[in-house]
Amino acid sequence: MEHPGSEENKSTQEDSTDEVEVPVNQEKEKTETLAEKEEEPLEKVVYLTFDDGPSLLTDQFLDVLDEHGVKATFFMQGSNLKKEHLQDSVKRATKEGHYIGGHSMTHEFNTLYKEYQFVPEMNETLALIHEITGTNPNLVRPPYGSAPGLKSEQIRNQIVDAGMYVWDWTIDSSDWALKDNPAQITENIKKGTNADTEVVLMHEKPQTLAALPEIIKFYKKQGYKFVVYDEANHFYLNFQNDKRM
Repeated sequence: MEHPGSEENKSTQEDSTDEVEVPVNQEKEKTETLAEKEEEPLEKVVYLTFDDGPSLLTDQFLDVLDEHGVKATFFMQGSNLKKEHLQDSVKRATKEGHYIGGHSMTHEFNTLYKEYQFVPEMNETLALIHEITGTNPNLVRPPYGSAPGLKSEQIRNQIVDAGMYVWDWTIDSSDWALKDNPAQITENIKKGTNADTEVVLMHEKPQTLAALPEIIKFYKKQGYKFVVYDEANHFYLNFQNDKRM
């Protein structure tokens, strides 16, 4: 950046304090500001997500989350949402600030993907959530994940037309396969954690409930902030890399 009239003053700039100090000081301030920005650490956030509820364990999951001041995102299944004895837990989850999205009615791969019932089932599931909680969620999680489930562009177009969003995950805890082994669930999550934004796939299983306090402790120690899905700040996260969903 040159001072006005710099062409005629170039020969005398070295001897002119005013001519030199103004641009130099401005550049120094700019450099310091950039340095400060570079030193600011990026915020690390983690989304704890739980599939296949509601279940008889939902209230216990909510108790642990409440005890640690953590909000989570639940993807609930329509066949379970229909069970009246579980609906109070669904209402409680919403009341306590957790997000509830859809996870289909049947969880059947062939029905959802080969028979193209993904959007109809998700619409039915989201309608049930609205009926129980009064919320209007748009986020769904494909059973078995969008890969290979949503490789059909036809289904993805239907999802977009329906105004739905899809979330997979960044970390698979493999908790469903680790009955009576909560320590391995925690270890899987620790090994998988390497980014500033993580979305952890878990399920409403006894072993996951047992591991949850240690998982929360780990993320707090690593400096992560626990966040719940916010439709106003949606970011795409699907294995098909379809930015529309």
